[in-house]
Amino acid sequence: MKSLRRTLFVICVLLLTPLTVFAESGQKQLLIGLIPEMNVFTQMERFKPLAEYLSRKTGVNVNITILSRYGNIIERFQSEKMDGAFFGSFTGALAIQKLGVDPIARPVNLDGSSTYHGYIFVRKDSGIKNVKNMRGKKMAFVEKATTAGYVFPIAYLKKNGVTNIDTFFSEYYFTGSHDAAIYAVLDKKSDIGAAKHSVYDRVRSTDPRVDKELIILAESANVPSNGLCVRKG
Repeated sequence: MKSLRRTLFVICVLLLTPLTVFAESGQKQLLIGLIPEMNVFTQMERFKPLAEYLSRKTGVNVNITILSRYGNIIERFQSEKMDGAFFGSFTGALAIQKLGVDPIARPVNLDGSSTYHGYIFVRKDSGIKNVKNMRGKKMAFVEKATTAGYVFPIAYLKKNGVTNIDTFFSEYYFTGSHDAAIYAVLDKKSDIGAAKHSVYDRVRSTDPRVDKELIILAESANVPSNGLCVRKG
């Protein structure tokens, strides 16, 4: 909880100046979207203090909405006339290209970094030690529009000789959020999972089964953390 409060404080400092611009323009309400990294109720609870704090400090009513899935974040941003959204590294690049949004801030971790990386993980009792052992198994991705939950594992598989996941895995599917991919492996609904390290560590801090039952097989390079982008004009 202490770590969460510090993280929110850093985010607040980063956002106060750019959001004050909206207040000075006379706008009374802001709608900010969040990509569904975790269970929507958990994520809303985490960001509620941020919205309340920014509302008090800027005089603008800041509302948070959780986007239902990564794949339609661009369409939702447009159709719901959002003022901004916390995009992931992959969706952020798409939003800048397709929507022309401006990136204005991203969270800073307590160690001063502002990046994350992806994990590929399995159960310790699965017998899976490498990519070769994954053949014929079930894989849980997050969404195609995620770096840690799809782009990284696909690149890792290709680097290790997998050219067609349709024939390599017995089945693969998309969980919609990073924590759901972790629980899919924990609950033996999938043999292999991929997720963002920060969500993995968050689940690990509350569920002792993660350290007891899972093992990380691969880790991606660091990529920029989710950043807040706002519409122009």
